[in-house]
Amino acid sequence: MASTILICTPIFLPIAMQYGMDPVQFGIVMLINCALGLNTPPVGTTQFIGCAIGEISVGQVMRSILPFYGALFVTLLLVTYVPAFSLWLPPRFAGEGA
Repeated sequence: MASTILICTPIFLPIAMQYGMDPVQFGIVMLINCALGLNTPPVGTTQFIGCAIGEISVGQVMRSILPFYGALFVTLLLVTYVPAFSLWLPPRFAGEGA
């Protein structure tokens, strides 16, 4: 995930900003997409390592984590298409929001 962030951020951030996306929103969208990618076969290295350690099949794991995938996907849609969903909290930590 770190290499994906280091390689893709300088490429995609200027493009996203040209389309009016806030950099904080872009970062959140990118992290959620990376989290989905780390656990989705055929590239999901995290899932394959976890399955090997736990001696369980990928199919069994996929069935058990499907509700969490759904929640993460809905969150991704909300953060992507409703900017206020991801942008209301950061100003509160910086002391700028009421």
